[in-house]
Amino acid sequence: MNSTTTQGSLPILTVTQLTNAIKLSLESTFPLVLIQGEISNFKIQTSGHLYFSLKDANAQIAVVMFKGEAAQLKIMPKAGDQVIVKGELNVYPPKGNYQLIVRELSFVGLGELLQKLEQLKIKLHKMGWFKSDRKKPLPKFPKRIGVVTSPTGAVIQDILNVLTRRFSGFHLILNPVKVQGEGAAQEIAAAIDQFNKHQLVDVMIVGRGGGSLEDLWAFNEEIVANAIFNSKIPIISAVGHETDHCIADYVADVRAPTPSAAAEIVIAEKAQQIDYLAGMKRRMQQTVRHLIQKDRHRLRGIVKHPVIHQPRTMIEWRMQKVDDSRQDLDQAMQRYFQFKRQKLDSKMKQVASLKPMTQIIHLRQNAVRSLKRLDLLMNLQISAQRKRLDNLSAMLRVLDPRNLLKKGYSILFAEKEGGVINSVHQLKKNQRARLLLSDGEALITINDVKSRETESFSNSGTA
Repeated sequence: MNSTTTQGSLPILTVTQLTNAIKLSLESTFPLVLIQGEISNFKIQTSGHLYFSLKDANAQIAVVMFKGEAAQLKIMPKAGDQVIVKGELNVYPPKGNYQLIVRELSFVGLGELLQKLEQLKIKLHKMGWFKSDRKKPLPKFPKRIGVVTSPTGAVIQDILNVLTRRFSGFHLILNPVKVQGEGAAQEIAAAIDQFNKHQLVDVMIVGRGGGSLEDLWAFNEEIVANAIFNSKIPIISAVGHETDHCIADYVADVRAPTPSAAAEIVIAEKAQQIDYLAGMKRRMQQTVRHLIQKDRHRLRGIVKHPVIHQPRTMIEWRMQKVDDSRQDLDQAMQRYFQFKRQKLDSKMKQVASLKPMTQIIHLRQNAVRSLKRLDLLMNLQISAQRKRLDNLSAMLRVLDPRNLLKKGYSILFAEKEGGVINSVHQLKKNQRARLLLSDGEALITINDVKSRETESFSNSGTA
């Protein structure tokens, strides 16, 4: 039924026509929107597309961010993040859902700090401040050790405990600074510069205890990174716990997971230093590989950007449909590989059995089986033909006119021509005819002829 069919005054539409009409109306009404909300139901497909919901206290909307835009994110979002997204409304015809196609995503609150951190990290990486060939080697047996940290925190006590327990003959100089809050970054940078200006120590430990991102933010400031990079004295960064990472860790010559570990590194034997540096090298390589991979993904996303190839609306819902079919395709591929593996095993067995006598025996067995199948097929064919013949004979017997004669019917033939007479208009008075009965025939003479239009009808005959 097409859209021109009507019922009353309303046209009857197909589901596709109605969906396309809604799609056109909604997408043309909201070509671009800016929305703030909380992320929920976050999922990353193997295709690289992001699927999640954006909600507030009273409503939510389905959101899709395709691989091209997702590859440009500095930080991968997660459930619970407050974000601001820019994009357009879209209708996904296969499911009849409306959704938001996101082109840009930014974080609110803590997310802004993370974005700022990532941007500075990329900037310093491009400047070469993270390169391993710019890292200064630590002195093997330092006599003067400088510490830039808070004088009242546990960091300085932990460092002193490790140094006094494991090493003797050292001189420790503490340059006290604020490690968080306003002005902390400037004090840390100034303390590093003072140690360098007067050449007071052989190695420096710069750090503090663990905390939130805001607590550790002073060590993510560019002024601190600049002081560490330009320091002539080797610096060990020991900020937070092992899972905490900041800009100071990347710029410093060595990163220690904790302040206590920094003290261990300062007094480590040569073999321990070599092992640790090897570990640092691996971590730096992983970091570089991660950055390269990230840039590669971003480049691939740009190359495959829908704007380059065709309009977004022509392909994006189809990409969603591919994601919907991914699981079925994976299962089909597994079944296909299993079938091919079984087939390969069968071929290997055949190759192993390729001997002349084996082939002869195999061919003889095939021939015997073929003959048996041929006999069976011939018997089945003969049986089928016989059954068909019996059915035809039965039908002929049913159609035999003589069966009707036994029920009291008779057939009238012209005496000379021998044709069947089936109408009174073929008869004449005193005409002779043959009457066929079930057990013989008789010659009769027509005494009178009347059609149905007359009041009465009678026939008589004499044998």
